[in-house]
Order: sequence, then C-alpha cells, then structure tokens
Amino acid sequence: MTFSIVAADLEAGDWGIAVASKFPASGAVVPWARAGAGAVATQSWANSSFGPDGLDLMASGTPAQEALDRLLAADEGREDRQVGLVDGSGRAATFTGSKCMPWAGGVTGDGFACQGNILVGEQVVTEMAAAFGAAEGDLVDRLLAALVAGDRAGGDRRGRQSGALFVVRAGGGYEGRNDRYVDVRVDDHPQAVDELVRVFGVYDRELLVRNDPLLPADAGLVAEVQRRLATRGDYAGPESGVLDGATREALAAFAGEFNLEGRLRDDGQLSEQLVRELRDLTPEIA
Repeated sequence: MTFSIVAADLEAGDWGIAVASKFPASGAVVPWARAGAGAVATQSWANSSFGPDGLDLMASGTPAQEALDRLLAADEGREDRQVGLVDGSGRAATFTGSKCMPWAGGVTGDGFACQGNILVGEQVVTEMAAAFGAAEGDLVDRLLAALVAGDRAGGDRRGRQSGALFVVRAGGGYEGRNDRYVDVRVDDHPQAVDELVRVFGVYDRELLVRNDPLLPADAGLVAEVQRRLATRGDYAGPESGVLDGATREALAAFAGEFNLEGRLRDDGQLSEQLVRELRDLTPEIA
C-alpha cells in the first residue's frame, strides 16, 4: 500500500526516507532514522518495531542486510512485511514478503533502497531508483525527486492520500538540539506528493535557509532598516546607517517574532529574505 526510498549521503552526514501511500498519515508509521545509525522504511502491514529495533542494531555496527535478517527472523508475520534499510556506512537492503499484495518488490543501489507494494507495476521502483541516481543537490532533494518519479510512474494502484519526507543530520534539528533536519508530512490530500513538494518548499525557504541571498549592510540599507524597525516599535535609536548593537538587537527582536532568527548574521551582511519581510510589513516606509 506504499512506495518508499531510504538513502544515505555519508559525505553530508544525512540519512533519510521519502514515502507515499493510499493510506492516511504514512509519515507516522513508515519512516525511522537516526543520525549516524541509518534509516528504515517499514510498510505493508508494517511492523513498527522494525524502526527502533533496526536502528539500534545498525547503531551497534550491524550491517543493513544482517540487521534486516535478524528483524525478519524474529517476526512470525514476515511474509506480510516490506522493509528497506540503509546503515551508517551506506549499505542498503530491502525485503518483500511473499504475501505482499502485487505489484510488490524492491531494488537496491549505491546507498539506497526503493520498495513498494500494491503498485501499478515494477516501473514505480525502477523509475524511483533512476531519478535518485540522476538527481543533484542534497539528499533531501534527491529523495523528493525519487518520490515524484514514483508518483509520476503510477505509484500506489489504489490512488493517492499521504506522503512524508524525513531526513536526519547530527545537530540538524531546530536550534541544533536534535537530528531532525527535515520532517514534513502530508497526511490526507488527493495529490499528496505534489502537496509534499509544496510544503517542503515552504520548509526549505523558511527553516533550512539553504538559499538566502545576502545584501551588503551599507549605510543606505541600514538606515532604511532602522526606519522600518522604528515604525514597528522595535528600534528607538537614531537613523545612523550604522549596524550597531542597538540595531542588531532590534533586528533580532523582529526576526524572533516572525521565525526568521535563522537569517540573522554577524558578518556585515543582511539576509535578503529578512529585509524583504520587513519591507512587506512596513509598506508605508520609503
């Protein structure tokens, strides 16, 4: 009832999963990952214990295939299951039980495994694998490209409902306090993969700050920022055109209110997105 990809980018220190299904909230069941340990996708009458147990095994150094074999050996319902793993060294494994509903199967490659069941055909996983191999960018971009390719190839033969994108990176979570670098979900939508692409675009733009053009903090721009911050009540100093401590504090207060703190800088430059947001909120100021 699901198609997924698990993969690793060892150079970046990323492990992740992308999944879609004609099943509500697949992101609450299928994806499991831990920075340094690996990633697991458990589906088709999913045994959710495969997630934490598989990660524990791989975190201890057990290779993906051996971890998979041990999980299956302890599960009497193994023939109903489907699971993909990638370990901390990028080794991948996939399994499809004999009782999974057709089409069902999987494929592994360098640092990834694709698998799916109740699909329109084998082309779903082969197109996912090809798209992942051809895509550029970070792991999250390549995972999303693979998921889109699987969806375009027909995906789940029953239709569309949910999807999720989950990538871990050591210290990659909010304020560096956990490894949850990307965690976005679409729980119920008639075009779930397309909606997941849209939602990730917002997440990428607002939280990851991977693409943030910078502006030199020259006197003219800083004076404009001071005028706009003063209008909002964030700044009470002179319009000096100098990016001094008081101006930085006011800018930080503004950024914190609008969840833009990731765009604050200390190198004599200003985030274009931060300036644009301030301009949008103070249109009356020239």
